[in-house]
Amino acid sequence: METLTQPRVSKKVLKEAFFKMAKAKAMTELYEEHFKVVSKYVHATSRGHEAIQLAASMQLKPQDYAYPYYRDDSMLLGIGMRPYDLMLQLLAKKDDPFSGGRTYYAHPSLNDPDKPKIPHQSSATGMQAIPATGAAMGMQYKEQQGLDNNDHPLVLCSLGDACVTEGEVAEAFQMAALKQLPILFLVQDNGWDISASADEIRANNALHYAKGFKGLEAIHVEGNDFSECYDALEKVIKTIRKERRPFLVHASVPLLNHHTSGVRMEWYRDDLDEHRIHDPYPILIEQLEEAGFSEKEINKIETEAKALVAADYEAALKAEDPTAEDLYTHDYAPTPITEEQGERKPAGAEKSVMVDSALHAVEELMKADKHCLLYGQDVGHRLGGVFREAATLSQKFGKERVFNTPIQEAYIIGSTAGMSAVGLKPIVEVQFADYIWPGLNQLFTEVSRSCYLSNGKWPVSMILRVPIGAYGSGGPYHSSSVESVVANIRGVKIAYPSTGADLKGLMKAAYHDPNPVVIFEHKGLYWSKVPGTLAAKTHEPAEDYVLPFGKANIFQEAYEEAIEANEAMTIVTYGMGVHWALNASKDFEGRIEIIDLRTLNPIDFDTIYDSVKRTNRCMVLTEEPRNNTFAMSLSGNIQEHCFKHLDAPVVTMGSENMPAIPLNSTLEQTMLPSAAKVSQKIGELFDYWG
Repeated sequence: METLTQPRVSKKVLKEAFFKMAKAKAMTELYEEHFKVVSKYVHATSRGHEAIQLAASMQLKPQDYAYPYYRDDSMLLGIGMRPYDLMLQLLAKKDDPFSGGRTYYAHPSLNDPDKPKIPHQSSATGMQAIPATGAAMGMQYKEQQGLDNNDHPLVLCSLGDACVTEGEVAEAFQMAALKQLPILFLVQDNGWDISASADEIRANNALHYAKGFKGLEAIHVEGNDFSECYDALEKVIKTIRKERRPFLVHASVPLLNHHTSGVRMEWYRDDLDEHRIHDPYPILIEQLEEAGFSEKEINKIETEAKALVAADYEAALKAEDPTAEDLYTHDYAPTPITEEQGERKPAGAEKSVMVDSALHAVEELMKADKHCLLYGQDVGHRLGGVFREAATLSQKFGKERVFNTPIQEAYIIGSTAGMSAVGLKPIVEVQFADYIWPGLNQLFTEVSRSCYLSNGKWPVSMILRVPIGAYGSGGPYHSSSVESVVANIRGVKIAYPSTGADLKGLMKAAYHDPNPVVIFEHKGLYWSKVPGTLAAKTHEPAEDYVLPFGKANIFQEAYEEAIEANEAMTIVTYGMGVHWALNASKDFEGRIEIIDLRTLNPIDFDTIYDSVKRTNRCMVLTEEPRNNTFAMSLSGNIQEHCFKHLDAPVVTMGSENMPAIPLNSTLEQTMLPSAAKVSQKIGELFDYWG
């Protein structure tokens, strides 16, 4: 990059910047004047940060992607948003262009053709770094594959210095440096967390911290000096567009307003006078005067800005509020896959183990669509997945499309939000369900809520594959079932198939679904080597086969004569539970109807209720420890909706309620359900009335 020279900002740019800075300042003052009105909902403003935010945002182009954080209202003004737009969000109005009144002020999500794209991000500090880096990774991939139009886009990720201590920010820096991605991390350092000062919470600032990431160039600017910021960022942005590599710009800025409207600066700060000395507003006025603007011209700009802000506020106050009905929109984007289609059992098809059905599904998807790519731990060319679930894919499609990541579950999951935002279709893997925990923050905070909180603008289309379940004495760190935790994350669809045919059909449906999908794949069913799991091995469906979510399978029907004699029972289950139930049912020929859920969200309640109302008895079977589980919740729903048809309570059966699955095989078998244990429980349920 070129070395910095004296500022050389044009009069036109200075005038535009001052008009926008005057609006930002006027907005802050208006919010304070009308504090009781505007503080119904929490907000923060950019007062003190305006110069660096405007210098960055005014140089972005429509092809760029921006990830502002909650103090960046000047950045939004910089890209061309009106104060009125921001005030609609401030007041949580129906026509808030970002979220429809669903999320806080300066939490933007924008997909306008004439402005930089702003995917959804939360206010969980630092969490936006991973999706932003994922978007930059997507840009790089599209360039490698010839899928872009060569307009040299970049990603701007705005961060507060306090959040750089977050581990997930380190994961983002690591990947940006490793892959040499076109991203600018703009760190605004005002010396404060909320009430914690810099010397309490960090060993060094972001500039020094970034030096530890080889390949991430970092510079410092005085963030209150618009001309210096604009000049420095002009060079940085030009370099990123040309050389396609990451930068970090550390900007020192004063904080001249409250942390938020709910945390007042006078409660805890003793440095306000010192910060006011560094106010960017008089500095920009001085630069205007040096450029030849008269006092009259400057006053006119200020007056116009204040009048516009006041008028926009009055208009925003009168805007319509959301209705109760507005609550129920955009939780998911509509999926095109609503019916089972294609050949489930093609003529001449041989039976295939479950892991191969999944492998072939991914291979077919990648062959058909260059927007599809696969990444995670150990899925690359050397191993092809620890379960060989990605074997040969890197060799067939190249290391740019199938590649290893570091041990960074948060990055693996959260990056898909950015990849999806730039138009890609990522399939990612977490090596074991036991290791999903570091990624749940991203799955919950960024991925699952993106469609709803962006009011439908930014659904995240991704597939997260998760090998799950106990298999062959895997012990406490390779055997866990975690579906109840994931099922509590609204906005995510969940598949948990029990056969190869279902896994392939659901994988295809998930790929064409615009929403995030988690697919749990039971390790013990991958090769049907576990005794009693041969039914998981099925004829492999054709390439055109898709299986919609929310359609349970009657895996085994009870005989009509057993139902008519009131000697039948329904077992509702999924995954390995299907095979335990199937083998246990041999002791009760014709009397057991098995409902394989196939997907845990959405759930096919109609098929469940219809079966239970016919058989009058029900067991819900899971591999998870029984208490406080998805299975118990499902049992409660069945009990509630089928109560008058039941001849016995709905029974929930699962593993023993212990903290972890032991390594020793005897202890493991004692903890887990089995066909024999299920058979015993079936007998008890049939004998309920003695």
